Amino acid sequence: MAVLSKIRQKSALLIAVIGIALLAFVIGDVVRSTGGGLSRNIGSVDGEEINTQEFLHKVAQAEKQGQMSNTQAGVTVWNSEVNSILLTNEFAKLGLRIGKDQLVNVVRNNPTFANNPEFQNAVGQFDINKFNQFVAMMKSAGQEQWNQWLAYEKELEKAGLEQMYFSLVQGGIYTTAIEAKAAYANENNKVSFDYVTVPYSTVNNTEAAVSNDEIVDFMKKHANRFKSEPTRELQYAFLPSQPSASDKETVKETIEGYLKPSVQYNASTKKNDTIPGFKTVKDIETFVNTNSDIKFDSLYYAKKDLPLEYQEELFNLQPGQTFGPYIMGDYYCISRMLDKKAGQRVDASHILIGFAGSQAPGATRTKEEAKVVAEEILAKVKANPSSFAAEAMMTSEDPGSKNNGGKYEDIPRGQMVPSFDKFIFNNAVGTIGLVETDFGYHIIQVNDKKEGAKLATVARKIEVSDVTADELFTKAGQLEQNAATAKDFVATAEGLGFTTQKDVTIRPFEEFLPGIGNQRSIISWAFNKETKDSAIKRFDSADGHIIVKVTSKNDSGLAPVAEVKSIIEPILMNEKKAVIIRKKMAGATIQEVSNSSKASISTMSDVTTAAPLITNIGNEPLVVGTAFATAVNKDSKLIDGLQGVYMVQTKNVAKAPELPNYNSYKSKVENTVRGMAQMQILKVLKDNAKIKDNRIGVLQ
Repeated sequence: MAVLSKIRQKSALLIAVIGIALLAFVIGDVVRSTGGGLSRNIGSVDGEEINTQEFLHKVAQAEKQGQMSNTQAGVTVWNSEVNSILLTNEFAKLGLRIGKDQLVNVVRNNPTFANNPEFQNAVGQFDINKFNQFVAMMKSAGQEQWNQWLAYEKELEKAGLEQMYFSLVQGGIYTTAIEAKAAYANENNKVSFDYVTVPYSTVNNTEAAVSNDEIVDFMKKHANRFKSEPTRELQYAFLPSQPSASDKETVKETIEGYLKPSVQYNASTKKNDTIPGFKTVKDIETFVNTNSDIKFDSLYYAKKDLPLEYQEELFNLQPGQTFGPYIMGDYYCISRMLDKKAGQRVDASHILIGFAGSQAPGATRTKEEAKVVAEEILAKVKANPSSFAAEAMMTSEDPGSKNNGGKYEDIPRGQMVPSFDKFIFNNAVGTIGLVETDFGYHIIQVNDKKEGAKLATVARKIEVSDVTADELFTKAGQLEQNAATAKDFVATAEGLGFTTQKDVTIRPFEEFLPGIGNQRSIISWAFNKETKDSAIKRFDSADGHIIVKVTSKNDSGLAPVAEVKSIIEPILMNEKKAVIIRKKMAGATIQEVSNSSKASISTMSDVTTAAPLITNIGNEPLVVGTAFATAVNKDSKLIDGLQGVYMVQTKNVAKAPELPNYNSYKSKVENTVRGMAQMQILKVLKDNAKIKDNRIGVLQ
């Protein structure tokens, strides 16, 4: 029945994440783009150039060592190179150096060395003498190994400098008593106020429409917030390579044919021989291996291991009976019951007690000591079998089963080590005993035995025929040809039966496209300098055909409008609505404004600036802040809040009592700022650096 298990595994759609641009091709691209050599630099940071050859070498290493795609490796190495240059420049400005003793501390705290027994003393602590011996050994091992060590040492030195730098910055972060007191006040000072508001939602959106040009202008004014890599917007249509109804019917007919005897010409006897069908053939293994895409196996399977859809039909077959044809995943199948046996699968629990020299993880006791412990546990669980699970959780040294009471379910013959296997299959349900294996001593309890079924299955994969493949190819070609003149690419594609995606924004070093998975070649093509606006191209693969259209190109350095519209449009729209609403809110007092706008006056009590929430409205920090800043029983001016235009009248400000000290708030603020320091430092350094990125066209 492993046949059906394999079918289920193979039926899942497997999308392999494979780097499209092999290093050799990348180098070839660079050679072509630079006129015959790798002289062009991949980029620069504040005038310091990043050498292309060295960069590509590091990418290849990262790809191999990190088990990542070429694109992912390229992004990782680029970020590392940029950060390294920025930080190295900072080290130089500050005159940071790392001495021998400091480097030893870096090594001492590095898990590669600190957790390695080869560098530890008798009590498990890092031993500098053992480390020095290792360095001496590397030096005497030859120039190549010594150079490798020196390069690694340089990386350790860089890590040490980074640690020192960030520690200095974090150490320089200080929260004053005034800041701590302000944090306390934000959480504990409370204001109560009356307010009147006219929500932005009362103005129709069409009265405050926002154009794309206004969105672009807003981004330009806040360029740091909306920086972006170049982007492309795509539309694409996908026609999967799937078998047709005719292809399925052909395979079904083939499978049905195996059930009946067939006549074949025998060249030796020069006569026609009648070959038994699947229902009656005696040499079932040869029959399956000759006719099935998945080979015969002789294992016995429990009912629960059979495919859920056909569990009852298959397990209830009598020896010699067949079932099918039926579809399982990508296969048409027929199955025949060969045999049923009791006790072919066993549920068992065990408690492992290891000893030094056994394969039990971390065992230190002697073999004699382990046996004594095991026999004590054996006597205990024999006296009270219901305590077995609890005993396993407390004492078993098998990490794979102790947390579920030592249970292993549905064990087939031969899965366990021989003596364990022999015990569970040769003893009755309920038996408890002691067995020794290479792992140690096992106290075993046989919980259940199950009937097993041995099935033979002929499975033929349902594949795309040549006729269907030609039809799909022709249809893809038709769309590619029509797309250039079609008024609506998406509608045209859907009319031909394609699955479509529109308005998909991509960036240069992405790999995946919605709905069709890893498509690095498409993204590379979209950013190729030869690819123009409205360009159309077909991409063929084993999974199907994709026709892609570039609908817009954005190299402005700002995010595409479609991507940020949902963020910026409400801001600009509310600004326009506020102008309209203010005209309706005439008056110098809250009562006058309420009368003119026909909006009722509401009350809020005990609101803090740390949680500036207005009931049934939401977060309104500017409104609450204004209430704190307005004198008691005085009216504010009109306030453009997040949800509408407001006027407030402050009724009471309750200041929190003074504390003897504000140390807890001081620590809280400092810890928060220090926790963000490293990320913020790198962001500030990048924002203020002149970074040139020439990877587009090189990393493909």
